[in-house]
Amino acid sequence: MERTDAEALDRDDPLARLRDRFDLPDGLIYLDGNSLGPLPRGVAERVGRLVGAEWRDDLITSWNAHGWYDLPATVGAKLERLLGAEPGTVTVGDSTSVQLFKLLVAGARLRPERRVVVTEPGNFPTDSYVIDGVARLLGLSVRWWSAAEEPLDAVLDDDVAVVSLCHVDYRLGRMHDGAAVTRAVHDAGAVVLWDLCHSAGAVAVDLAGWTADLAVGCGYKYLNGGPGAPAFGYVAPRWLGVVEQPITGWFGHATPFALERDYRPADGVRRLLSGTTPVIGTAVLATALDAFDGVAMADVRRKSLALTDLFLTLASDRLASFGVEAEVPRDHAARGSQLCLRLPEAYGFVQALIARRVVGDFREPDLARFGVAPLYTRFADVYDAVEHMAAVLAAGEHRRPENVARAAVT
Repeated sequence: MERTDAEALDRDDPLARLRDRFDLPDGLIYLDGNSLGPLPRGVAERVGRLVGAEWRDDLITSWNAHGWYDLPATVGAKLERLLGAEPGTVTVGDSTSVQLFKLLVAGARLRPERRVVVTEPGNFPTDSYVIDGVARLLGLSVRWWSAAEEPLDAVLDDDVAVVSLCHVDYRLGRMHDGAAVTRAVHDAGAVVLWDLCHSAGAVAVDLAGWTADLAVGCGYKYLNGGPGAPAFGYVAPRWLGVVEQPITGWFGHATPFALERDYRPADGVRRLLSGTTPVIGTAVLATALDAFDGVAMADVRRKSLALTDLFLTLASDRLASFGVEAEVPRDHAARGSQLCLRLPEAYGFVQALIARRVVGDFREPDLARFGVAPLYTRFADVYDAVEHMAAVLAAGEHRRPENVARAAVT
């Protein structure tokens, strides 16, 4: 394949115009949107208005005049389309860790007679930490499921309350069949909690079609909401009237400004809220999601697979002779929107690429990870990135001292 072939794919790409919705630096090949999405156009202006007019001039009246109070529902409604969720089932606030804690406790409370949480050992560490903490708090036990070694049915029984899983594995990009897993969990009488951090905005998610129970996800990866963007929480309609989350703050109260002594949960998904809305971060996420306006997630998924297919083909052709192994599920149905390369000097490899303005990231112990975001990643970006990778390996740049020295954030 030649670069002209990649350029032809870009010319024929129906999503190519969407790249203009992002303020990407010239000459940068950005393949780390699965860690932090780039700046969408309009966000800087939105922050300027919020800080320079709404906050400075209108102060507290902005809660009514500028819709601050309704921001969790406003952003939730935008996310529902991207998640295949029913209207009125998604809200925004807190971090992913806090959302996960709240919904894991809520899920366990839906099955109070059961004492086991099932999860995977390959979770993103936050998930495992929160699950362990909730288990100790509620007196539950954790049962580990190794998806590559045994069927889910092997770890399900009538003592399992909640199955909490990452839809897409953060390291190797393996993706669960959401509908099949949810069905198996329900057949065992348990509820399922999906972590969609590495799914939302990059692959097709169908929470309603899966009949999922609960879900969480962050706003700063493929949703491009900025560093530390608030996370979202989802509750299926059948649970909205009964779900009980443990951090019962005033913004989740039925009438918060009545300032009642006793807690009464709000109707609907608003009961997931706890403290005051982080207005700046939530407003940024609201504007960032405009990048998805008029975009069908089926088209996003189609391009994601085409990009990762190209990446896999090029990596196998150009990098295998250097002993580099491409790690990505070959089966489209099991693939997220990223590709990993396994090599002993993976950290230095990533740093050498960054020096060449090709940005990915490193995951212990030997993985160089690259995410493709269909709204702004071009086929030519993938082609050029692999060319840079081959050049780095051929010149031994990944072994240079300045590239091997570890930084605090990898």
